[in-house]
Amino acid sequence: MADLLYLDGSCGISGDMTVAALLDLGGDRAALDAALAPLAAEGLAYAVSRKDSHGLAGLDFDVRLPDVPHGHGHHHAHRHLADVEALLTRLPMAEPARALALKTFRIVAEAEAKAHGCALAEVHFHEVGALDSLADIVGAAVLFHSLGLGGCVVTRLCEGTGTVVCAHGELPVPVPATLNIAQAHALPLEITPVHGERVTPTGAALAAALRTQSRLPAPFTVLRAGIGLGKRDFGAPNALRAMVIRAAADPARVHVLEANLDDCTGEALAAAAEKLLALGARDVCFVPCLMKKGRPATILKALADEPLLPALSEALFRETTTIGLRSYSVDRVTMAREPATLRTPYGEIRAKRCVYGDLTRLYPEADSVRDAAAAADVPFLEVLAAAQAAAQTAP
Repeated sequence: MADLLYLDGSCGISGDMTVAALLDLGGDRAALDAALAPLAAEGLAYAVSRKDSHGLAGLDFDVRLPDVPHGHGHHHAHRHLADVEALLTRLPMAEPARALALKTFRIVAEAEAKAHGCALAEVHFHEVGALDSLADIVGAAVLFHSLGLGGCVVTRLCEGTGTVVCAHGELPVPVPATLNIAQAHALPLEITPVHGERVTPTGAALAAALRTQSRLPAPFTVLRAGIGLGKRDFGAPNALRAMVIRAAADPARVHVLEANLDDCTGEALAAAAEKLLALGARDVCFVPCLMKKGRPATILKALADEPLLPALSEALFRETTTIGLRSYSVDRVTMAREPATLRTPYGEIRAKRCVYGDLTRLYPEADSVRDAAAAADVPFLEVLAAAQAAAQTAP
């Protein structure tokens, strides 16, 4: 399984916090500088420094514009989505990063269009379309791409309460654009008692664009961690934690994914089993059952590690006629296994040596038995009997 980015939104998320967290995580600063260099002609400058927020140390990504106070939330020149897209096509960045930046701006544009009741092409970008947020979105896209990760987990985004003053006046928190993004992309919001805006539209859009899954693998290991600091003082740490994580399968605990099927052919079931095994399922089996209305049916059961459940679930929906699945975790006890070789009159046969306490067993591998039988032109059972006899006397 590829390593994943985990964005911990327990203190909210904004564009500048995301850039800072990805930089602190080890994102390529040179790639960031190269992508944003053309914007210097429009007056863009920025600084990266290490600071702390109520005792929590991290990086601060501070965009600076001529004759404008530092920080976010102020008014800048307006741009339409087409203007932003044209600008993005000219910036020197890898194509996957460019696609991610374009996707993020479109998410914001769709949310703003809904909030203002206008067509997508008529949306005027204020904070999001201005240079500081261009820097945030392009920067986050470039840095994520530079990390070479296989996806992103976002489990929740903690938002504040009250109102916030922006270019459109005083708005309730979550502001309409953020709320629309959360709704359109099923972002998991959690409202906290903190007064103020903790999840900005840019931050929500980046979370929506980056997220590939909403559940953390269990268990997992943390390879690296980074912290991006926000500008506002909420009386507590204002920080986005980003981590590179790797799923760590627990060999003693696996998951069962299953479905009851009364309208799926045997050929389709066999094809589904092959697909699940190819995706990494540990085992697949079929159990006959009786369903409602007295229909004979089949329970398809797949045994797999938790990180594979999303891919296996999608495969089951695609490859079978099921309209619903069940999953649950189970504990298992296994014998220790290692490869072994059995010497027979038909040649060497591969086997598994299985050990549990003082109990040891050798099991010939069926594929190896089959190949040896074919090579000697003798029945499979004859070679199997020879392999089993060799197993009885093996050390």
